Amino acid sequence: MTFLSATLDRVKPSPTIAVTTKAQELKAAGRDIIALGAGEPDFDTPANIREAAKRAIDEGKTRYTAVDGIPELKKAICAKFERENALSYTPAQVTVGTGGKQVLYNALMATLNAGDEVIIPAPYWVSYPDMVLLAGGTPVVVECSLENRFKITAEQLEQAITPKTKWFLFNSPSNPTGAGYNREELKALTDVLLRHPHVWVLTDDMYEHLVFDDFKFCTPAEVEPALYDRTLTVNGVSKAYAMTGWRIGYAAGPVPLITAIRKIQSQSTSNPCSVSQWAAVEALNGPQDFLGTNRAVFQRRRDLVVSMLNEAKGINCPVPEGAFYVYPDISGCIGKTSAGGARIENDEAFVSALLEETGVAVVFGAAFGLSPNFRVSYATSDKELQDACSRIQEFCEGLY
Repeated sequence: MTFLSATLDRVKPSPTIAVTTKAQELKAAGRDIIALGAGEPDFDTPANIREAAKRAIDEGKTRYTAVDGIPELKKAICAKFERENALSYTPAQVTVGTGGKQVLYNALMATLNAGDEVIIPAPYWVSYPDMVLLAGGTPVVVECSLENRFKITAEQLEQAITPKTKWFLFNSPSNPTGAGYNREELKALTDVLLRHPHVWVLTDDMYEHLVFDDFKFCTPAEVEPALYDRTLTVNGVSKAYAMTGWRIGYAAGPVPLITAIRKIQSQSTSNPCSVSQWAAVEALNGPQDFLGTNRAVFQRRRDLVVSMLNEAKGINCPVPEGAFYVYPDISGCIGKTSAGGARIENDEAFVSALLEETGVAVVFGAAFGLSPNFRVSYATSDKELQDACSRIQEFCEGLY
């Protein structure tokens, strides 16, 4: 339609949402579908957090709040950063949005001008490049190979930086790969950034608490304090606290940037849900012991999925450090034909045939900027994961 904005031509709908929607439609039509596309925990929000939300309702805390968060939540966020990341912030340096996604979007909208570049390692979360485009910037995608365990190297970062670079947009542990950067790897990147004072750091730490084995999470401003004044550290309660639908994300950074983000939010959504904010206060201030319990469940599921996928013909699945995704390479499947007659020309064709012939819904790698791969979210039951991986093995065995 001619009256629609030309801005829409720069972006595409979220492929992960599209896969989830397609799986739901097929399930509603009676198909036996196992959906491994959604990026959200299958656990219920902890009881103490739910109770805090009920209390907020009963106490009438249902009106407008300050645009970017109630003082109690900002104080809890400051305490979290101090306690877990050795980062000291004041409430004036904190913003709260309707999910981490809005915080990231607000930051880009508040800072990007036409021609500004944002370095994004690939594989990336599907929304990063499109948010940059919506804000008028230019995504500079740097492909990170399986050989480097899907991580950007210091050399790659150095080569990608130009006078037009405004942000380095960074995510660890990563969606979609689960790759996490240890302190040494992160220090190598921050050393590069120190040489380029015009480049700011936008770090998405949403999967901070979902790390496995002996991996230790760290964040850029913690590793290199000299970057503190040009880093926006983004986090939220969605993944670790099983609160995806509550829609609370937050960030901390320099006051002028936080002020600019508040200005954007004041003319778009205004405050996040008041009840969700009070629930988030309890999430951050309340008991944290369930995090370890949930982490152990996810690690068991990771090990199950990695083991079974590596038994599938033509698949190479590395072991991720965190999050709840794996990102197997399917180079050995490209160019073949499925038992149902589908030609596997690329990873999109692979996942399409997989869904049609086995009922397993996953997301194709091109959506995340690196092929040939697909993403599995293992945030579902062991039984479903075992069934799904068995179907994938059978599907791969039938390729010829």
